[in-house]
Amino acid sequence: MIPIERWSPADGLALEPNALKAVKETKRNLVLTAGPGAGKTEMLAQRADFLLRTGSCRYPKRILAISFKVDACQNLKLRVRKRCGPELSARLDSQTFHAFAKRLIDRFRPVLKGVNALDVDYSIADRRVHGRSITFSDMVPLAHEIIEKSHIAKTAIQQTYSHVFLDEFQDCTREQYDLIKTCFMGTPTIVTAVGDTKQRIMGWAGALEGVFQIFAQDFAAIPLNLYQNFRSAPNLRRMQNGMVKVMDPPAALIDADIVGNTGEMKVLSFPNDEEEADALAQLVKKWITVDGILASEIAILVSKQQNLYCQSLIAAFKMYGIPYREEDAIQDLASEPIACFFIDFLLVACGTRQSTAYRRLLDIIVFNNGFDEEREYQARSRWDRFLNETRVKISEGVVNLTLRQDIDRLGRSLVEHVGRANLVALSMDYAQGDRLDQLIDSTISRTFELLRNGTEATTALESFSGDRAVRILSIHKSKGLEFDSVILLGVESETFWGNASAERSAYFVGVSRAKHRLILTVCEHRKRPEGAPHRWTQNRTPHEEFLSYAL
Repeated sequence: MIPIERWSPADGLALEPNALKAVKETKRNLVLTAGPGAGKTEMLAQRADFLLRTGSCRYPKRILAISFKVDACQNLKLRVRKRCGPELSARLDSQTFHAFAKRLIDRFRPVLKGVNALDVDYSIADRRVHGRSITFSDMVPLAHEIIEKSHIAKTAIQQTYSHVFLDEFQDCTREQYDLIKTCFMGTPTIVTAVGDTKQRIMGWAGALEGVFQIFAQDFAAIPLNLYQNFRSAPNLRRMQNGMVKVMDPPAALIDADIVGNTGEMKVLSFPNDEEEADALAQLVKKWITVDGILASEIAILVSKQQNLYCQSLIAAFKMYGIPYREEDAIQDLASEPIACFFIDFLLVACGTRQSTAYRRLLDIIVFNNGFDEEREYQARSRWDRFLNETRVKISEGVVNLTLRQDIDRLGRSLVEHVGRANLVALSMDYAQGDRLDQLIDSTISRTFELLRNGTEATTALESFSGDRAVRILSIHKSKGLEFDSVILLGVESETFWGNASAERSAYFVGVSRAKHRLILTVCEHRKRPEGAPHRWTQNRTPHEEFLSYAL
């Protein structure tokens, strides 16, 4: 342990003043809002490092970090392990809401009585059967009931955790917030809620409006804002800061505080979309072949309707031999947690050295389920046996990965071994309808297409995510992503035609995806593409406000 005054951010990272204040707070609850690229996850990792290395989280107390997706849990866990080592980081429990709820149910199941009573061997299933099974959506309400009814359960949780982190808090639902409130409000446990008010994209799932304000009132939390974008080069950050001056004036920085003069930003104007497409294709070709930029580090962003706006550009990409992937066209299958899980499984099962993929699999199957040490050991042993058996079947030709039926059979055995509940827990979206089954089928079909011609398995599987392709996607799909170079297509009044505040926020998200280079394009005329509605406007006008930030 080190004295608080001697602690400094791990890896020599520089934190902005509000982030450093949040990291070192030891007495008050915190609520932080941050813009894209502001380093929210890194701030939480540094806060965990501070609390553990200074003893502010006293042994044997632990830190509970709750995120909404498994990959976010894994990301935070890995960062904390890197910051303060395996021994201290073992006292961080990084889980999804549903994993946390299931842990409460498993530990205090006898508290549930009457219609909610559960047998010791209950399961998570598609429908609820009294005593035998509950659905994915039942988990958080039942955990809440346990905490409300049992003083022992509530006390045990409070005595276990001295600190709680809530990541991506803008997506918190009423049921989830009520669980946190019942567990920790008015207790010595210090709660830090972090999220992005400009990127609340899960309103369809019941996310609370004004959840930051509600939390600040209920928990008497200190409100702080993070605005520094550590992703972008200085010239690009100054452009974004100009937008912050309009969107949230008190939060804007003095431009002189953004030091440096790197980063390229251009506005390119064209008479029509065909000339735009040809020029951009040549530019992207040069970036890849001459400048050495990876195709996967280049993104084409469009406000909306990318399938219409990018028809000419895609034709030009084909002509110049530029690999590309239309994110919206394939529903971003490669970013789906279930698809990533299946591909990781195949990579490891094919016998190649895939330590990162293996670790991701262990996190999902073993470490994110809140097991005690004995159950964790048993789960890991069962998983390793299943992997080894699968590896033998593939190596001996019992499973032929060039056959669709063999891949399908392998997928079914994986689902059976892991259990649908664990797979549903990968994303809130999977609990509704047949979404999970559709994605599993799509993943198997895509895998077959990659492997059917006998292509070397590792090479084919690693290309699943399109790592060697320029990505074409809508601004909405780009949230949370970052690229070396971004081309934002059609910065025109006819493209950004919705509510001014909403369009400005979307544009801000788009331009902040770029790390080193940002190109904005404008056309005088865009011909009506195939499939476009009759209201398509062919004569175009530059969006003066949005372009002014780049001038």
